Amino acid sequence: MSNAAYWLPIVWAVLAATAIFIYVVLDGFDLGIGILFLGETDETHRNTMVNTVAPVWDGNETWMIYGGAALYGVFPVAYGTILPALYLPVLFMLLSLILRGVAFEFRSRMISKHSKFFWDWAFCLGSLVAAVSQGAILGTLIQGIKVEHNTFVGSPWDWLAPFPLFCGFAVAVGYTLLGATWLVWRTETDLQTTMRKLASVLAVAMFALIGLASLWTPYLHVTYMNHWTAWPQIVLVLPVPVAVLAIAAIFGWAIYARYRLLPFLCTLGWFFLCFTGLGINIWPYIVPPTITIWDASSPPSSQAFLLAGSVFLLPIIIAYTAYSYYVFRGTVTAEHHYH
Repeated sequence: MSNAAYWLPIVWAVLAATAIFIYVVLDGFDLGIGILFLGETDETHRNTMVNTVAPVWDGNETWMIYGGAALYGVFPVAYGTILPALYLPVLFMLLSLILRGVAFEFRSRMISKHSKFFWDWAFCLGSLVAAVSQGAILGTLIQGIKVEHNTFVGSPWDWLAPFPLFCGFAVAVGYTLLGATWLVWRTETDLQTTMRKLASVLAVAMFALIGLASLWTPYLHVTYMNHWTAWPQIVLVLPVPVAVLAIAAIFGWAIYARYRLLPFLCTLGWFFLCFTGLGINIWPYIVPPTITIWDASSPPSSQAFLLAGSVFLLPIIIAYTAYSYYVFRGTVTAEHHYH
């Protein structure tokens, strides 16, 4: 294997993983705010919650498109194998994101209570189904996809298994925590107080779910177990659970001391550690437990061509995203309107 054939898939795996993580973080609190509509009945509070993400919510999904395009262009074998296994949860996710986007725009134009109620629930349902679908997709990938001769040979219903459904629930809880801590940071008065209390409960739930996932995942495959228990890998991975515990302590202190931004940063830290743990589990497989990133990659010339395009495209996306968040920074109240 030439140097380019070895290193380019690694570079692209890091780029694709980074794009997916940024999407999870940015759209995570966005979807979490929609899920929080389940418990928030005050119309003014709901409008304020939506107004905190109104200027940035559609731009957040740019990163999902970039990650999907990278998978299609750089790892075509993985794209052709993973997609047939995940047609249904991917379809559910896309439909729910469309429903959510339509509800987002329509709810601000409704006058009657009934129509407003309908679009509020459409927004909530779309957010919840999208979050659960993304978790089920992740869980199916970690659980492993049945492949023979680089072709999917499993059932389209493989995602309806205990571990993928558990991941769907866990991701929904995680996104809701992201949404609650985002609102602690960006709002004030009664809404902020309510979200601070809710964030405390959700953080306990997420901590328990991280612990359960950490105990469950190594038993899915021997490879995963070796990554977490064999010497000397255990020295490299031990900081991950220690950091999870440290962030839990900081989160509790931040809530008690009534910090505004720190709970959100702690939640981002938990997501980063979970993502890191996922990477440790499946490396170097892109379709666990059989197809590696080198097995799935396109010719080096194609990867190099796409990489040259990304050198121009990525700075534009990063600059646009950063500028949007900078312009619409600060506390949001019911008087702020972006529609």
